[in-house]
Amino acid sequence: MDQLLQHALNAMILGGTYALLGIGLTLIFGIMRVVNFTHGELYAFGAYMMYMWVMLIGANFVLSIVLAVALGVVLGAAIEIVLLRRLRGADIDTTMLVMIGAWIAIQNTEQLVWSGVAKSINSPFPSAPLVVGAISVSWTRLFVFAVAVLLIAATYALIQWTRLGKAMRATFQDREAAALMGVRIDTVHTATFALGSGLAAAAGALLGPVFVVYPTIGDLASLKAFAIVILGGLGSIPGATIGGFILAFMEELGAGYISSGYRDAMGFLLIILILLVKPTGLFARKERIG
Repeated sequence: MDQLLQHALNAMILGGTYALLGIGLTLIFGIMRVVNFTHGELYAFGAYMMYMWVMLIGANFVLSIVLAVALGVVLGAAIEIVLLRRLRGADIDTTMLVMIGAWIAIQNTEQLVWSGVAKSINSPFPSAPLVVGAISVSWTRLFVFAVAVLLIAATYALIQWTRLGKAMRATFQDREAAALMGVRIDTVHTATFALGSGLAAAAGALLGPVFVVYPTIGDLASLKAFAIVILGGLGSIPGATIGGFILAFMEELGAGYISSGYRDAMGFLLIILILLVKPTGLFARKERIG
């Protein structure tokens, strides 16, 4: 039982960052109908920005997270304005090829700038874990979980209760009708891609100090983000959130009770089984983002 509780705690903490990845991608995919192959690289970008601010510049740890997320938002907005806005109305094949090209370009730029050597990020929290009975958890992971939950709640509040959020939901429901009612579609698309990119960068910035950072770190993160969106259902923020936690639980239990070598396979196996029963995902919503 103690081992099960430990695995459950580890999964909860990891699930928060998975949910950030899933929410960012479901917003972009749901509103813009863009398959964002750069999502994993934005995750890696956030981790590298965290490394730069903390290890090279010596900035405050919390401030570094804020700066990494802000730079992720800026990079996402730049990608949308420079690349995607020019492709508005283009066929999906063209858009996918451009995004794959952007993914390769960003990854190779990271390798050129930072080299292929894995880098670690120091944490200001005590190295000794918090121990409660037979369960232990590092203070860094607790901080990561708290910030992830805060960002999830803030994103949900933005979508539900702000003017921008209403415009995003209207665009998701019917782009043409929203435009006729005065919604500036270009602005909504830029804000959506920037927000999704910022959430991906936040996940990278939070997990950077937990793991190590290297140029291809975003590849698996991108696959997991797509898996979470498919699992939770397109256009559902609660679905992406719950899907992130489900994937984390399956990975943790698979690694703990079967083999660590099957950690990633267990989550994807669950997704296959669920989609065989419910092809639209667990929480698909056709009518709105939220």
